[in-house]
Amino acid sequence: MPIRTALAVLTATTALVLTGLWVGNNVNMLPLGASSNASTYDDLFKVLFSIGTVLFLGIVILLVYSLFRFRRRSGDVSDGLAIEGNLPLEIVWTAIPAVVVLFVGLYSYDIYERMGGMATLNDHMAMDHGAMDHGAMDHGAIQQVSVNEGDTAGRVWGGIGVAGMDAAPAGPVLPVEVTAMQFAFIFHYPGSDITSGELHVPTGQQVELRMEARDVIHAFWVPQFRLKQDVIPGQPTVLSFTATRAGTYPIICAELCGPYHGGMRSNVVVHEPDAYDNWLQQNTPNRTTT
Repeated sequence: MPIRTALAVLTATTALVLTGLWVGNNVNMLPLGASSNASTYDDLFKVLFSIGTVLFLGIVILLVYSLFRFRRRSGDVSDGLAIEGNLPLEIVWTAIPAVVVLFVGLYSYDIYERMGGMATLNDHMAMDHGAMDHGAMDHGAIQQVSVNEGDTAGRVWGGIGVAGMDAAPAGPVLPVEVTAMQFAFIFHYPGSDITSGELHVPTGQQVELRMEARDVIHAFWVPQFRLKQDVIPGQPTVLSFTATRAGTYPIICAELCGPYHGGMRSNVVVHEPDAYDNWLQQNTPNRTTT
């Protein structure tokens, strides 16, 4: 390859990579981040966006250049050159994607582990509802006990656990039972016996959703939390997060679950701690003593 051509290719490649890095770090296509996981996920998205930008621009530029550079000239009726085999080119276009895919896979695994996806879930702390004193509990005093190892109903099959979560503050975990069915999410708070069609959580406290489906596979997705977890019939899954910004955010079923799948939506309402205490007190069912 002539030196002039090599320098031109090197310059173009450098400019392309720098453009991809700039786009990945300065063009924000994500919604507002409202959980402690958001920044961790956003780091991965920036890397993927940068790589995607480099590939997209590189392919488009090469395609447009080829269309003009190697187009059939007016009056030219001859056949094109019969070119077969180019070992260096084949090595390059095999090695580069292999390295990119390997890097993305390892980095994605690291992000998933930092978010708590590789936590040991079957040794997980779970709620023993019969042992809870509902009348004396609030969101700051949730007591948890270990699941009996022989109790398959308490087994967690997958999800993102509390252990290993990045930037997760220490303190009690707020457990919420989530039931998914066609076409709604139902939220039950075992500590206060509240059942709601909306999820209400405080800022700054770990929340653990223990999820089961009644009929088909659903998916619990909150874009602002950067979290999505399948909800599977007969296989309880868990999703843990810490909300960081008060507000109301959509909950979307991201798994095709039937003819009204598009209408299976709810909201997660994130309160400041005092406002959450007020909501808890106002919605806790009255209990009578004997």
